[in-house]
Amino acid sequence: MAEGLDTKELLRRIRRIEITAQKLVNEQLAGTYLSVFKGRGMSFDSVRQYEPGDEVRFIDWNVTARTNQPYVKEFVEERELNIVLVADASASMDFGLSSAEYKTGARTDVLEMSKRELAALSAASIALAAQRNNDRVGLVGFADQVTRYIPPKKGRRHSLRIVREVLGMRMEASTTDMGKALEFVGKVLKRRSVIFVLTDLWAEGFERPLKILAKKHDVNFLLFEDPFEHHLLPGGVVPMRDMETGRLEWVGITPAYKAEFEQWMADRTAAFTGMLRKYGVPFQRFSTDRPFDKDLMGFFRGRRAKWR
Repeated sequence: MAEGLDTKELLRRIRRIEITAQKLVNEQLAGTYLSVFKGRGMSFDSVRQYEPGDEVRFIDWNVTARTNQPYVKEFVEERELNIVLVADASASMDFGLSSAEYKTGARTDVLEMSKRELAALSAASIALAAQRNNDRVGLVGFADQVTRYIPPKKGRRHSLRIVREVLGMRMEASTTDMGKALEFVGKVLKRRSVIFVLTDLWAEGFERPLKILAKKHDVNFLLFEDPFEHHLLPGGVVPMRDMETGRLEWVGITPAYKAEFEQWMADRTAAFTGMLRKYGVPFQRFSTDRPFDKDLMGFFRGRRAKWR
């Protein structure tokens, strides 16, 4: 359970997340999810003799060599997909100082969320969309090591369990080792899966595991941020705590320090997203000061456009 949340408050937040996510799934996401991912997974079924017009890339060279006749592989669509959420449980995900407006009909709610809650909303939406399309959903939680593994299964109750786990995961003063998490995912998933990595930008040293995983699976990154991580407020000497190590320092926020820090963050973000582009990994940035649904739908629509 997240620190500082009693059972009643945690259940209230889970319920709010479930209602918001279900509304998005019912109104927009389910059909888009179906058009993006269904039909993309194909598994080997059999071989048959080559016929004029068959694509050369599907020739089974082993069978062709044994029979001295050209044979091609036939595939069938995998109707049920494995959807795996790889969720960052490190302490930095609890940061959040901004709020966003969420509209329901004529009503507008202003909600202040942490990056973890924003990730839980996105996870809930994906899990419920997958459940609605009869796909299996699993979860890998990680911080400095893998902290949780729930194998992919079907069913609404299972999907809501995933949501509770994402919201309740928290490691006190824990760093992030995404490389270990990606290596673990590669070992436990025996069939091609659609993977969503939900994290903030506080991770390094995972390029090689990412490269290997992206060759076998459909890997996607959902990146969660808060504006105050990128733009410091001028405020003299202020206490600043590293949420992942627990280290506290008093820092003088001078104009020069502010400009240097913001440039460092911009360079760091560019390097992170540049690595994802290098290996063809789709990603979407989310911010605690924007409604998550527009960003999530924009990401799925972008994926759909790519496949057309």
